[in-house]
Amino acid sequence: MSPYILSTFLLSLGLGTTITFASSHWLLAWMGVEVSTLAILPLMAQHHHPRAVEAATKYFLTQATAAAVLLFASATNAWITGQWDIQQMSHPLPTTMATIALALKVGLAPLHTWLPEVLQGLDLTTGLVLSTWQKLAPFALIVQLHPANSTIMVLLGLTSVMVGGWGGLNQTHLRKILAYSSIAHLGWMVLVLQYSPSLTMLALLTYITMTVSTFLVFKLAGSTTLNSLATSWAKVPMIAAITPLILLSLAGLPPLTGFLPKWLILHELTKQDLPLPATLAALGALLSLYFYLRLSYAMTLTMSPNTGVSTAPWRLHSPHQTMPLALSAALTVLLLPLAPALTALFLI
Repeated sequence: MSPYILSTFLLSLGLGTTITFASSHWLLAWMGVEVSTLAILPLMAQHHHPRAVEAATKYFLTQATAAAVLLFASATNAWITGQWDIQQMSHPLPTTMATIALALKVGLAPLHTWLPEVLQGLDLTTGLVLSTWQKLAPFALIVQLHPANSTIMVLLGLTSVMVGGWGGLNQTHLRKILAYSSIAHLGWMVLVLQYSPSLTMLALLTYITMTVSTFLVFKLAGSTTLNSLATSWAKVPMIAAITPLILLSLAGLPPLTGFLPKWLILHELTKQDLPLPATLAALGALLSLYFYLRLSYAMTLTMSPNTGVSTAPWRLHSPHQTMPLALSAALTVLLLPLAPALTALFLI
């Protein structure tokens, strides 16, 4: 793809999300979401592979359906209440429709079935954009919504945590595992959204940081399946050494960064007298821990057969940029001691 065309699509991607961030009118917010959706479609299909074209088609149909429901919900709200302001959506019917449409856009269970299939057909760079940047605009709208019945959000969150844990257990493709990981993390964010939006933003920030690290690790190692991780020690030994920490941070184990949002979310749910959802969410995190441990085992405790006379690839100069990975990996592993500062920052 030409650098000028690529720059145009990337700028459109940023512009669409920024329009949604800055909008208080439903039509403008809807327009921003659609601009970012249309901008990422050519990036998905740029390699002209049948799987990539299939993924782009599935993504387009899913997002078009969600956008149509969202536009219908906002028009229904304007018909009932006479205004288009996002903050003033008070009637339960359009609020519920908009919540379901945005859940479909980000891939919350049980509206998640498109996400693993789409992510499987993309390269790791486009998959990273889809898993991080494309979540921002719908989440900005979800945070501004105030559903009359918060039970919907709790059910969506719990379902996502459980489906994200169960779905990743029997997967061998890394992109599908990361898709189910994304579903589970989104479930944690939605679970606490009605009680502490600032905590949801903190969880989203840490999720993006950890996901960027994971995608960059797999891209640098050149791995897309579980079996190909076994060659990582021979190719990138330092990356293979730090990857278990990144994966265990995604799983939410202390003393890593990923423990911070799960710990605070469970604490908040307990304060809100919701012990059952908190318990189910913690058990769902154990399911996710299993497949993260599988990845760590495949990358660090298995070695592929190789000859002693071959040149070690890690001695050769790598064309990849490692500074973004170094920065994101440091944040993924070391942010937990800054928990008081981070929580104070998001409460401002």
